Amino acid sequence: MMHAKTRLRAASSFGAIALALVLAGGAQAVTRPAVPDAQASVSTAEGLFPDAPYGVDPMVTGPVSASFKTQQAEAGCAKADWPDIPAACYPQ
Repeated sequence: MMHAKTRLRAASSFGAIALALVLAGGAQAVTRPAVPDAQASVSTAEGLFPDAPYGVDPMVTGPVSASFKTQQAEAGCAKADWPDIPAACYPQ
């Protein structure tokens, strides 16, 4: 009879520990900070070209007008660092 009580205590203790772990995991999930809003972290390029799954290269490789070159120079495109590239650096 003594062995049955010992087994029952061990099983009860194991169950209590398991329940405590489950509740602690749930509490941690509730208190975790929320993931930042995806719209808040969208770069200029991602906002201008949402259909480009692999990103957009601001480097223009084809012929451009003199006015576009002036626009890029005024916007400081040559000194811009990714991902903070002004919208004026991208062709329309």
